[in-house]
Amino acid sequence: MSTVLEETPKRKLAIVTGRAYPELGEEVAKCLGIEVLPTTAYDFANGEMYIRFKQPVRGADVFVLQSHTTPINKWIMEQLIMIDALKRASARSITVVAPFFGYSRQDKKHQGREPITARLVFDLFKTAGADRIVTVDLHATQEQGFFDNPVDHLTAMPILIDYVRSHMELDNVTIVSPDAGRIKVSERWAAKLNNRPLAFIHKSRDITRPNHAEAHGIIGDVDGRDCIVVDDMIDTAGTICEAVKVLRGAGAKSVTLVATHGLLSGPAVDRLKECGAREIILTDTVPVPAEKRFDGVTVLSIAPLLAAGIRSVFESDSVTHLLEGLPSDMRARNIYA
Repeated sequence: MSTVLEETPKRKLAIVTGRAYPELGEEVAKCLGIEVLPTTAYDFANGEMYIRFKQPVRGADVFVLQSHTTPINKWIMEQLIMIDALKRASARSITVVAPFFGYSRQDKKHQGREPITARLVFDLFKTAGADRIVTVDLHATQEQGFFDNPVDHLTAMPILIDYVRSHMELDNVTIVSPDAGRIKVSERWAAKLNNRPLAFIHKSRDITRPNHAEAHGIIGDVDGRDCIVVDDMIDTAGTICEAVKVLRGAGAKSVTLVATHGLLSGPAVDRLKECGAREIILTDTVPVPAEKRFDGVTVLSIAPLLAAGIRSVFESDSVTHLLEGLPSDMRARNIYA
């Protein structure tokens, strides 16, 4: 395999990846039939980072892939340094690929004297020299407006729905939104699964307490139904496990949890093991190590979607078609992570 996907006198593509989750970068490159550009990266004794690319990138369209996983601040900073190095090395274009975009939950002010940190992170990428951002299932889609250059907002929905279709009997399924903010996404799920019934959980959040929300009731009939709860992420799992409890209390036959980003911080794994969910379905936008996997957890590979998005951007093609599903050559690669 070559480092370059396609080369003409004017165009060549390169993928570089940070140290947060290099396995995902390697899998994306494999889907594209190329290799990741070799990089030297290390930390100094005081925590400062050093980055150098071992091959020329002059004139290349470079995609900088980094998962914003724990420790999130370090890996965002590393990605910024990589962008700066590429800019100074005369890359033709620089595209940030952030499968999970850090700080996306801080997209608005709830109280006075609060930051809008999601906007700050977008500004940092622009200042570093990024021309474009590719990400998957932002916490709030309007965050695309925080970046003045193009943002290609991909969704893992086709990957997740394909799995659900092939592993569940849909006749008795109800799609459940975990809160009012996810209703539009849940409506799309319901429509794509042959217009399944829809319900949502009435939930309140204490803005002074991180990772805390309380479920108060259910709008819709879930009695005797196989419920699929659809969310963008599972962090400490307190909220979504409370949703399972409320649904089972309302007579749900079974509850399946689906989320794009399996952050699984702190007590998440223990909570999920004990919550009574039939299955937890995630993608690997952030690493889900072996110690966080247990019977009932399914992790799907996001690499084919990222590869398809990168190819579309490089070939100046639309990414809208990816909302309907992966191209046939990538669909065959959509395997368990």
